[in-house]
Amino acid sequence: MTVSTSIELDPFKLAKSLSGLNFVAGEFRPAASGKTFPVVNPATGQEVAQAPFSEAADVDLAVQAAKKAQKEWAKLPARNRGKLVAECGRVLADHVEELGRLIALETGKALRTESRVEASVLADMFVFFGGLASELKGETVPFHPDMMTMTVREPVGVVGAIIPWNVPLLLMAMKAAAALVAGNAVVVKSAEEAPLTVLRVTQIMNTVLPAGIFSILAGFGPECGAPLVEHPEVKKVTFTGSVETGKIVYKAAAEKLIPVTLELGGKSPMIICADADMDKAVAGAIAGMRFTRQGQSCTASSRIFVHESIHDEFIARVQEKVNAMVMGDPLDEKTDIGTIISDGQFERVHSYIKLGRETKGATEIVLSAMPTDPKLAKGKFVQPRIFAGITNNDRIAREEIFGPVCCVIKWSDFDSVIEAANDSDYGLAATIWTTNLKMAMDATRRLEAGFVQVNQNLVVQPNLSYGGVKASGLGKEASLESMLEHFTHKKTIIINMQ
Repeated sequence: MTVSTSIELDPFKLAKSLSGLNFVAGEFRPAASGKTFPVVNPATGQEVAQAPFSEAADVDLAVQAAKKAQKEWAKLPARNRGKLVAECGRVLADHVEELGRLIALETGKALRTESRVEASVLADMFVFFGGLASELKGETVPFHPDMMTMTVREPVGVVGAIIPWNVPLLLMAMKAAAALVAGNAVVVKSAEEAPLTVLRVTQIMNTVLPAGIFSILAGFGPECGAPLVEHPEVKKVTFTGSVETGKIVYKAAAEKLIPVTLELGGKSPMIICADADMDKAVAGAIAGMRFTRQGQSCTASSRIFVHESIHDEFIARVQEKVNAMVMGDPLDEKTDIGTIISDGQFERVHSYIKLGRETKGATEIVLSAMPTDPKLAKGKFVQPRIFAGITNNDRIAREEIFGPVCCVIKWSDFDSVIEAANDSDYGLAATIWTTNLKMAMDATRRLEAGFVQVNQNLVVQPNLSYGGVKASGLGKEASLESMLEHFTHKKTIIINMQ
């Protein structure tokens, strides 16, 4: 089966052309069983395509092809691999608009504020890692003057990558680009809610890469994800998703004694000090809470600690700004905020909104406005919420919601707020807003998170080492460090010259 690689700006037409297909061993294939499941536009509730219901037979086909192709791929000089991966990024850059529209269709993320941006960072990630190929180098060791002692970096083999639905392009790129440059083959299991755009990316990349090096399967965790993790020829697993699923992946990988990278979410704190630049802090909090992504982000600043002297002003200004944001059709350029991804996530978010309303002392503040277009009546739209008047011990402030629900908590003592920020099972990201350099530096040392920012709230970018501590996971991504530590192993070589 073939699908055109020319740019297609009609996402509905593109989705239909990709319907029912995986991309394995250099070509499109349906699932071996022929079974499929629906892909739904969350803004309307309408089915836009089918995805293949991949199972163990499909996994084995992809992994065996990857194993065969990887042997020749690893023999290429590292810089040659890097050039090919960087070329993938340059080709993908030509498809940014196409990919942005398709991901807006299947995830409900607004095109202008979210989806187009993600497609751009996708391309950049491949170009970035392509340029790191020359850094796959070892060391010489002064062990003995009569012995040449050195280390070399070698690929691990076939990498299984399992990605989520919230930012599938970026998270796939962070895993695949590093693994490919390091000399590995990659088999991706896409999220069942968002299989189309990553499939299109795989097809485009396979116009540059050798067949079998990069394949993708759509399917569900038990039938597709588990066989991928458990396959004897998969020598490394990299996973982004929930803590519960991450533990299952970790246990399965442990049975094979293979390395695992896990990024498992967060309940990220943001501390706003009395001396903060209020304009910047308000804008940063709105960006940090990822309201334009409906709060569906691992790094979302969903616990915002605001000094009591500016607490009321801060909430009022956030309310004013978010009320001006437009909820609507994700493909409309006027839209700031799109939809929740699925029925299950929609129900989950509403269950936490109900919990917030029932929390003693809590005040619910509803922001923005629901779309009025009748075509969107069945869409999974949820107005952003702020819950004030709660404590860090309340359930709504402790559990990851993955929706547009933000807890704002008053504080007065700096030591106490740092302690509260750290009082969480998670440790992915944290932010502080202050003009006091000493206070800022103190916070960066004491905050228990893998990604800490001061007076800004950037999303993940190439060359910024990204990963958490505690229940937020194991390992780093998006950096040279991640490529070397997670997608190669070090071999020591000793040559006796006597």
